[in-house]
Amino acid sequence: MMINKTKYSWSAIIGWLWRHHKGCRIQAFMNAIIGLTMVALGLLGVDTLRKLTDIASGTREGSIVWMSVLLGTIFIAEMLLHILSTWVEAVLGVRAQNQMQQFFFRHLLKSQWSGIEKYHSGDVLNRLFTDVSDIVNLMTEVVPSTLIVVVQFFASLVYLYVMDSTLALILVFISPAFLLLSRYYFFHMRRIVRRIKDSNSAIQAIIQESMVHKMVIKTLERTDTMLERLENRQSVLRHQVKQRARFAILTKTLVNIGFTTAYLVGLVWGLFQLQSGIITVGVLIAFTQLINRIQRPMLQMARILPVFVNSLASSERLMELEELPQEPADEPISLHGAVGLRFDDVSFRYQPANGRSGRLVISHFSHDFRPGSFTAILGETGAGKTTLIRLMLSLVNPVAGQTLIYNEENSYPLSPSTRCNISYIPQGNTLFSGTIRDNLLLGNPSASDEQMKQALHIAKADFVYEMPSGLNTVCSEQGGGLSEGQSQRIAIARALLRPCKILLLDEATSALDEETEREILQNLKVHFSTGTIIFVTHRQAVLDYTTDTIKLERITR
Repeated sequence: MMINKTKYSWSAIIGWLWRHHKGCRIQAFMNAIIGLTMVALGLLGVDTLRKLTDIASGTREGSIVWMSVLLGTIFIAEMLLHILSTWVEAVLGVRAQNQMQQFFFRHLLKSQWSGIEKYHSGDVLNRLFTDVSDIVNLMTEVVPSTLIVVVQFFASLVYLYVMDSTLALILVFISPAFLLLSRYYFFHMRRIVRRIKDSNSAIQAIIQESMVHKMVIKTLERTDTMLERLENRQSVLRHQVKQRARFAILTKTLVNIGFTTAYLVGLVWGLFQLQSGIITVGVLIAFTQLINRIQRPMLQMARILPVFVNSLASSERLMELEELPQEPADEPISLHGAVGLRFDDVSFRYQPANGRSGRLVISHFSHDFRPGSFTAILGETGAGKTTLIRLMLSLVNPVAGQTLIYNEENSYPLSPSTRCNISYIPQGNTLFSGTIRDNLLLGNPSASDEQMKQALHIAKADFVYEMPSGLNTVCSEQGGGLSEGQSQRIAIARALLRPCKILLLDEATSALDEETEREILQNLKVHFSTGTIIFVTHRQAVLDYTTDTIKLERITR
């Protein structure tokens, strides 16, 4: 989803960041305290070094030993604070990132199907990892660092003003120019960074799709085509990164010229003051230290700004995900006894795209999937079979008509709350990486080994027990290590373990031979006799076991 212009206002982004700041507050607070303590120790070190130098040069009375001990203590304290800061970042930083990833992962899983489908999975993954990391870094590191930089700048400036007001005013004079340059940098860089992030998402999408469909690419001999697509997208990214680099070099050069000039002015001024006997050597050293401590915050701000801009672009991308509409979080409605589905004059069309009206897929469809019935849904590609399944699962809602789930006592409109009565087996390989046991337990986390054995037997998947590790056999991504037919049978067993009244199968036996398919259908008819079975298929063998048949026709108007 490519967006090249800013979509959200400053106030909207700041408000969003504040709402998500809760999980990062402990780390941010500790970083701020550690940083402010280091600022205080730094100024104390400057003052101690000034006094120590004056004592050594004979312009001030005091003990060199005790002053050296004090300076050494300050250095040790700063070192310990650096160690503590590293520990805080390592321990609390991971926790904050995990919490935010969990929030958005939960939000995505609970969002409406019609919202999340418009995002490529590679883009979503890029946002969940890269953008979440950027936001956590902003709230736990960048914001406290900005506070520390500001405090260090003004504290050092006040100290310098007390020692020499003229030099302090010279340094203050360059600040407005720096702020104006920073403002220009920020708004221009924000647009560049957003385009770079979108390009990175597009690159991840190409790589991810290619790895998932590597067999298709190999058999079509289109490796070079995919490499060319990747190179084209990477070329766009390189151009954008060069654009960012040129702009960053220009602004940093101007900032460094200003800071170098200010430093030379301050140094020359101090040397003249020393030559005139107005100040001591210790004061001159303090001058150079303070000039550095005033300029360093400005240079740090120059480094923080790109991170800040990058994080704001990440905020916009995560805000887009958070705007995805959520499914209602109502209590599940579990029906008892025999359960059926009824469609009354239902019509459905998908949302319009590219300025065109969405295609009408289902028109005035009515049917009663009676409790205990076994219904086959037939039809050519594009006739609406899968859409009908999505309506049953409440992934989409009809534009007209009514969809109901019912038993002898009650009836309810189909909704996410009624989904608990249905078990669904999609077409294709739908196994997750992990053991066969892990996959089966997704159907019912409390299933016993005996229940799993029975479900596998019904699904003609007894072959699992012939494997050396049995239920603990490890599958790689998308059931790697198993054949397509074996994966489908395990998926059927997983669905059977789910406590349900209605079983939906969407081409769930497409990879099986006819004999195995018939045995599974016979088993389903026997062991799921009190439930309602709805089977989307192209295969005529299913019709020998069904009580009802629906033939859908593609709507051409």
